[in-house]
Amino acid sequence: MSLTESNVHLFRMINDLGKQYAYLNPAAIFIAEYTVFILALAVIVVWFTRNERGRMMVVCGMTTFVIAEMMGTLAGRLHSNNQPFAELPHVNQLIEKAVDNSFPSDHTILFFSFCVSFWLFNRGWQVLWIMLASLVGISRIWVGVHFPADVLAGAIISIIAGWTVYMVVPKISLVHTLLARYEKYEQMVSSTLTKSKQKNRRNFK
Repeated sequence: MSLTESNVHLFRMINDLGKQYAYLNPAAIFIAEYTVFILALAVIVVWFTRNERGRMMVVCGMTTFVIAEMMGTLAGRLHSNNQPFAELPHVNQLIEKAVDNSFPSDHTILFFSFCVSFWLFNRGWQVLWIMLASLVGISRIWVGVHFPADVLAGAIISIIAGWTVYMVVPKISLVHTLLARYEKYEQMVSSTLTKSKQKNRRNFK
């Protein structure tokens, strides 16, 4: 069996689960489409805990995503394929998506970029982060918008980028300097807002 045949065969195995276990389709759709909002919320919460390590983790996640997206764009120029529903018959397509190059999976790149970064900074939560990223990747196959190769390529690209960023970015003094300056600015704004609120309260008394 060739790589292309294996890719299609594995896609059919996962995508057809949506036909066999239709009651799981709403969960698959939610994971494929809406967990991006949960990820965004997690990033915001971590950032505003005002923990230096947490903020460095977010910076690394964002940097990883940018680098991984650039690598993904290059990979997409070297190889391209449309979404499974545009190339194969009888695909169980559960969400709407425009037809374009689906290699590699941008959703997988996004989630693995942040989840790998979070895993490297918080090893005790490694299973949770990798499971979340993997579930998103599998859900994109389940709903019919990506081949397994699209997901695998996105994951590999993000893991390579994430590990490289983790080894390099926290050691750059400029990054620490910029974070320190941001924190001073944030404290200044917070102090100004607090004083303004106190003044308004006194005026209403």
